[in-house]
Amino acid sequence: MRIGELAAAVGVTTRAVRHYHHLGLLPEPERRANGYRHYTLRHAVVLARIRRLTELGLGLAEVRDVLADDAGKDLVEVLTELDEDLARQEEALRERRARLRTLLETEGGLPAEGPVSPELAALFAGAAAPAGSPTAAKDREILALLDTAAPKQARERMAAVLTEVFADPEAVARTHEAYALLDALAEAGTDDPRVEEAARVLAALIPRGLLPETGLDADDGFLRAFYADFAPAQAEAIRRTLAKLTQDPR
Repeated sequence: MRIGELAAAVGVTTRAVRHYHHLGLLPEPERRANGYRHYTLRHAVVLARIRRLTELGLGLAEVRDVLADDAGKDLVEVLTELDEDLARQEEALRERRARLRTLLETEGGLPAEGPVSPELAALFAGAAAPAGSPTAAKDREILALLDTAAPKQARERMAAVLTEVFADPEAVARTHEAYALLDALAEAGTDDPRVEEAARVLAALIPRGLLPETGLDADDGFLRAFYADFAPAQAEAIRRTLAKLTQDPR
């Protein structure tokens, strides 16, 4: 058989056959006097086995181990590990589909910051941000960032604290007041007296449970980037707020 005939007989491409030669998975056949490779039935048998193993999900390095002369006894072990890995993937897919269903069924639809966790999506749906507030929009973006990047325990603590806050209509109203104060500082100087007022309102509003258990590091790169994303007076108000919270962690 020529290479095209071999590939057609097994149902692979000639490129795949050459690749398997290059990796040492399929032995190179002898060449006839005219220079063409001459493939035998044994090559087809090995190539068919390679195809079956790769279709099961084995990587080519694992296929090489299975095909090795002294590794036949390891095939059951390799396939068992593959089966266990597929089971883990199936469980992960079920969890992902469950999360997707929860998000799609969220009352009020997906938030603009989505996709986020079902817990944060429910919080956003239950506490609508004040229309037209740049600070409120930015706050929700930051919460979505933390919802993605924070460790699981920190995310659960954040969700629990925010659920309690958003369940209180007065707390929601105070939150909207704080957004308005910060919005008003967009063009102000850092010495504007409203900076201290905003810091006072925020310090009274922000639950201590939202603060990192390890405290705040002023040299932390994330915190510096966080401040830099606000106008100077807004950043100063937030900086004073965090100082008040850490100095008086009630």
